[in-house]
Amino acid sequence: MNQTSDTIRKEMFIDCRPEILFSFFTDPEKMVRWMGRHILLEPSIGGKYRIDVNGSDIAMGEYKEIIPNEKIVMSWGWEKSKVVPPGSSTLEFKFTAKDKGTVLLLTHYDLPLEEVAAHTEGWMHYTTRLQTLAEGGDPGIDPWSVKAMH
Repeated sequence: MNQTSDTIRKEMFIDCRPEILFSFFTDPEKMVRWMGRHILLEPSIGGKYRIDVNGSDIAMGEYKEIIPNEKIVMSWGWEKSKVVPPGSSTLEFKFTAKDKGTVLLLTHYDLPLEEVAAHTEGWMHYTTRLQTLAEGGDPGIDPWSVKAMH
């Protein structure tokens, strides 16, 4: 790994079964409740996704690997971004059953160093919302969906 990119790793326990949690990454109607305003997903290998976060910041990429209820790997980037264009970084979610819940391990590879802090903050924000939702709570309207980030 060179000095211009870095990796974010975040691990958290979520009190729901892996197959339930997995659906929040493959069903657009479930995903939009924790991330984004409008979501298009084609959850199959080579399938594309588009997550409109707030009307101006739009994440795009494609699915690289899908192991049902265990793992999702997708390319990641931002439409119109020169720093993190679509497909320039890789996002991996691993779902490991533990007790009656799931350990979610998020790994975001190949991010430019200057983008690590913003993406770390973003994933903290969204995984917290996901945890609330997956555990049966209501995270409410995403405050980030109504304001531009970049």
